[in-house]
Amino acid sequence: MAEHTVSPSSTIVVHHLNDSRSQRILWLLEELEVPYEIKKWERTAEKVAPAELKKIHPLGTSPVIQDGDLVLAESGAIVEYLITKYGKGRFSPSEAGWVDNLYYSHYAEGTLMPHLVNVLIFTIIPDRAPLLVRPILRMAFNTLISQMIAPRLKLNSKMIEDHLAKNPGRFFAGGENVTSADFQMVFPLEAWLTSTTGVAPVGEHTRKFLEIVHARPAYQRALEKGGEYNYA
Repeated sequence: MAEHTVSPSSTIVVHHLNDSRSQRILWLLEELEVPYEIKKWERTAEKVAPAELKKIHPLGTSPVIQDGDLVLAESGAIVEYLITKYGKGRFSPSEAGWVDNLYYSHYAEGTLMPHLVNVLIFTIIPDRAPLLVRPILRMAFNTLISQMIAPRLKLNSKMIEDHLAKNPGRFFAGGENVTSADFQMVFPLEAWLTSTTGVAPVGEHTRKFLEIVHARPAYQRALEKGGEYNYA
């Protein structure tokens, strides 16, 4: 079942799935101060999006936004679209931070999230297997995580930490204002901090970045409107 929350005079509809990437879109819209509607969708017992979402977009995933006749999926595309159309020059990086913003806007989903998703999958599979084979599968997948994924995550952790340490207390493009890189990076870092730190640690500057984001009034409003979110 979906729940519809409406803001006055809104044109944008966000199809928001609990505990998902769509939370970053709510944060962005609150920063933009653009009227929007939220259509809330709940995960099934299998922790996936309901099949009804395929009526909105063929892949049936979240986030998806509707803006007039436009239907747009993919977090990165949505973030770029909203900033370009409604940002009025805000949330754009400085010339010096342009390349960092470009890199981390794509790195978040292109490199970092696949590692975190692999940890999740390798953890879930043994728990859903027949009881007799669970110990064997758990041992095998734990070995995969420790030997293949953990070293890569540690490299990623060091790169992120070293990058943020260059400009302490600032954002991924190196400035004092959030950009698309921050909207993209927040979800994988939240997921990492809440569920994957046992595989690879999250550094001090990375934690500080999340604290700064979480303290922003727009982020707090997005949490209040979005409902259940276990990563903040």
